[in-house]
Amino acid sequence: MTPKCPTDHPAVLETTRRDLLLASGAAAVATAFPPGVNQLHAQEASQAFEPIPLRLSVNANPVELTVDPRMSLLDMLREELGLTGTKKGCDHGQCGACTILLNGRRVNACLTLAVMHEGDEIRTIEGIGEPGKLHPLQTAFVARDGYQCGYCTPGQICSALGMIEEAKQGWPSHVSADVAQRDIALTEAEIRERMSGNICRCAAYPNIVAAIRDVAVEA
Repeated sequence: MTPKCPTDHPAVLETTRRDLLLASGAAAVATAFPPGVNQLHAQEASQAFEPIPLRLSVNANPVELTVDPRMSLLDMLREELGLTGTKKGCDHGQCGACTILLNGRRVNACLTLAVMHEGDEIRTIEGIGEPGKLHPLQTAFVARDGYQCGYCTPGQICSALGMIEEAKQGWPSHVSADVAQRDIALTEAEIRERMSGNICRCAAYPNIVAAIRDVAVEA
């Protein structure tokens, strides 16, 4: 009887071209990037950025500090100045929780670098009203119950303040019937459109709109 040759079992002994390429690729990567190289490069990149001095006004107070040039305005307000009323939601400019007033204009603080604002005037929710003397918009939010969890409320209020000023200056919106009209009435449709960048996950939108209308009518 002739014994079977091991080659009768190709599935065991044969190496496919695909297996050879995969093994060669893995070996090449392991040789090119030994352990620790990525971490070393990350450390070098981090050390390459020196803090930059920055002077600006925050809630009518002069502020001088040094910041990492990669730091967002949102992180500077929260981490460096302790102004945690400005919330970090999506950190991608999609929710509006971090809305502040920059030279009177509403801006998502997570989308701009702190070092870009030398000499600018920043106003956060902490600079709007006082514990014993609320801003009319804050009073309206309380009266209309324009919040539930309250996480988005600082951004909603800052955005509403900026939006009311935009309407006063005659800035049209997508739903404005006459874009040339200077005196724009803040109807429910106008408010909803202009505030669409501020998300309320508790869905208190009817109350938020009502609070803003109360103030807009008196403004």
